[in-house]
Amino acid sequence: MAWFYLIIAGLLEIAWAAGLKAGEGLTRPWVAAATLAAMLGSIVLLGLAMRSLPISTAYAAWTGIGILGTALIGLTILGEAASPLRLLCLAAIAGGIVGLKLTQP
Repeated sequence: MAWFYLIIAGLLEIAWAAGLKAGEGLTRPWVAAATLAAMLGSIVLLGLAMRSLPISTAYAAWTGIGILGTALIGLTILGEAASPLRLLCLAAIAGGIVGLKLTQP
């Protein structure tokens, strides 16, 4: 169940990062409210995951999921550059998350 919480927390981290961009720095009230709710939900679920996962695994995976998702939004929706080196670095982050999951006792 901890990894389920962690994945949802990571998805909410992506949502709040995208919300910061879409809400123009929390200046649009409804977007700001949704962004703040996603922030709170992400932190709560991260805390629940940390009940049984080590902090080194939980925090690294949480930020990694957020990094990957936010980068994918930037690349696919916002038209950011997708150089081979950038994609390789994102793949390395994904590999690190999978490695953390596979090495978790």
